[in-house]
Amino acid sequence: MTITVITQRDGSLRQQATVKEFSALAVDAPREVGGDESAPDPHDYFDLSLGACKAMTALMYARRKQLPVETITATVERDASDEARGHYRLTVTLAFEGIDDPETLNRLLEIADRCPIQRLMTASEVDITTRPA
Repeated sequence: MTITVITQRDGSLRQQATVKEFSALAVDAPREVGGDESAPDPHDYFDLSLGACKAMTALMYARRKQLPVETITATVERDASDEARGHYRLTVTLAFEGIDDPETLNRLLEIADRCPIQRLMTASEVDITTRPA
């Protein structure tokens, strides 16, 4: 799969991203580094991918087990205060509407912790190569 990111020609840091057929994805930088904050920044996309993956993983499990999950709300809190020292903290809170049983809730949380993005973020070695076009 290829993701294309192109700088807009308006002098800003804003980027336009295309993923598969989705071309309306924008990325910008925070004001403190010269961006306009007109779109989510790269950290936001990193963090939201974890929240979305956990929710989707739990929902797939709930559907397979025919659990009465109506909605899942994933809230991701970021603590980047030590990022420069190599420590980035994310706390994900999952709310399951339709689930009251504590045992079922705990099982859904266990399953959510197995999402592919969490494994990628925590247990994978990622090699990155940058080259000219």
